[in-house]
Amino acid sequence: MAGDAAATPQSVASPSGDAVIRIDDDAGRFSVLWRGEAIIDASPLGLELDGAPAFGALALESREDTEVDREIPLVATKAAVARDRYHGATLTFRETGAPARKLIVDVRAYDDGVAFRYRIDDPAPVRLSGERTAFVPAGDPSCLVTERDYGAHELPFERLRFSQLKEGVAYDVPVVCAAPSGRAHYAITQAHLEGYTGAMLRREGTALRVYLSAVPDRQGPAYISPAGLRTAWRAIMMADRAGELIESHLVGNLNPPPEGDFGWVKAGKTAWDWWSGPLEGVKPDLADYKRFIDFAAESGFPYYLMDAGWAWGAGPCCDALPTTDIARPAEGTDMPALVRYAADKGVGLLLWMHWEHLAARMDEVLDTYARWGIKGIKVDFMNRDDQEMVAFYQRVAAATAQRRMLLNLHGAYVPAGLQRTWPNFITQEGVLGAEWNKMDRRITPEHNLMLPYTRMLTGPMDYTPGGFRNATPQTFEVRAVMPQTQTTRGQALAMYVVYDSPLQMVSDDPSNYRGESGFDFIRRVPAAWDETRFIDGEPGQDIVLARRHGKAWYLGAMTAEQARTQKVPLDFLPSGRWRATIWQDGEGVREVRRTERNVASKDVLSLVLAAAGGAVVILEPAP
Repeated sequence: MAGDAAATPQSVASPSGDAVIRIDDDAGRFSVLWRGEAIIDASPLGLELDGAPAFGALALESREDTEVDREIPLVATKAAVARDRYHGATLTFRETGAPARKLIVDVRAYDDGVAFRYRIDDPAPVRLSGERTAFVPAGDPSCLVTERDYGAHELPFERLRFSQLKEGVAYDVPVVCAAPSGRAHYAITQAHLEGYTGAMLRREGTALRVYLSAVPDRQGPAYISPAGLRTAWRAIMMADRAGELIESHLVGNLNPPPEGDFGWVKAGKTAWDWWSGPLEGVKPDLADYKRFIDFAAESGFPYYLMDAGWAWGAGPCCDALPTTDIARPAEGTDMPALVRYAADKGVGLLLWMHWEHLAARMDEVLDTYARWGIKGIKVDFMNRDDQEMVAFYQRVAAATAQRRMLLNLHGAYVPAGLQRTWPNFITQEGVLGAEWNKMDRRITPEHNLMLPYTRMLTGPMDYTPGGFRNATPQTFEVRAVMPQTQTTRGQALAMYVVYDSPLQMVSDDPSNYRGESGFDFIRRVPAAWDETRFIDGEPGQDIVLARRHGKAWYLGAMTAEQARTQKVPLDFLPSGRWRATIWQDGEGVREVRRTERNVASKDVLSLVLAAAGGAVVILEPAP
């Protein structure tokens, strides 16, 4: 791509000056600083062309600078508004020799991170075998990483020094690191995959190299464009503390804002039948469907998700059987009548399906659901992030939006900001979530405390909380039906504040909630927020997060296997008196103590968290 000779860097600094990215004049290297400290040392840039000569020596031909400062109204997410404020530059490079081709690098510097992408504006087709892009961390940072499983992105995170990462092993995004100084934390990820393909990271010596995901069984390059090129953004989120990355809108801001009216998108909680039932899904049973609808209605939940087993000819949940017809309900189920029954109680129905069944006849199926009155769909088992699958995500997001339906993708890759463009794409999996309590012991308290600082940085995650058969790590048993969790009831409640998912599952069986300690909080807690603030915590150990909905603030506190008394300053509150309703761990693992008191912004709350425990607080203006 370019030589190793010294080149003068083009710098782009964020509006505050805290974040700086530098691109060499020959487009060969980039580097990143945070508050003057090197975060990413000189790292390779470039593309690997397929079927065309590699770019020769490049020289900067022009630079066009821009400044953007705007507020983007958000729908059903972690805040009501995102501030999109950055300094940007379009750097155009040209080969110094024939054929004098151009390569464009778009660069942005926000106050919470930096990003860049490549463009080729020539209308000729472009084929890529890969990118030369790599990230060379300064020093030997401590990183939180998860290995790439080439499927559902459902492996735990572990803490390793960069030097301990395995050569040749693929790691998923985000890779979240603490600079050796401890004064900076950053996350390497990607954004705006539209028209491109997903990627993974592999350690090669001192660098994390970007590797593009290729279409399975397709011969040739990893990526094919019929005309020109616009890659995904390579993004680095940055903050002083690891938890402050949770507040960032960087991934969303790197995607186009929505077009049209999405005011109909309604966040909320949903009853769900799969988690408490068998792995293969429940058998079609009209009485049982109505039992879940009645539970959602009496609890004030706007949705009920009918998971695997509802469709005609359905088999085990994980197979796309040719006998299955997702445009017909199973024998004995009158779907339009069931929709009317639910609607009369203020509940909307959501339907699960295998992606292969949907992709083959998307318009026909979705038009059928629109006639029935279905409010949204859950699509599963894509387990890919290549160019064809990225295009499927775009297609199904647009198709459901056109019919005013919610979209939840499972067996999904890690978010890259598509929710910003299509707010009806309300949540997605791509996380090692609570479903695995049915199958093994990996959903540990430490794992639960890794997720807010890692996977959740990129977008909403359908972890599926709400298990009320709580146990300790020592007493936990793996059960496929009526499963347990390895955490207290207090932590079960706190997940509804800490974990970001505007369509939030209430995962357990209705019989396990009625009259149970803490269920009154689940009925009250919102699923989307007007503001999010990180208060305190360390990855894998603990967290305190504050989220505002209207005038009320909600606190969620979680701890791993170490019990603690968590001190929470309330200085984020406006002046005046506030009523605090507190739920915190009680005597038994399935008990929470509910108390009330008046507080003010000068006060500090003390929350008692048991091992693997948690607490929640609602703060409302006092009458």
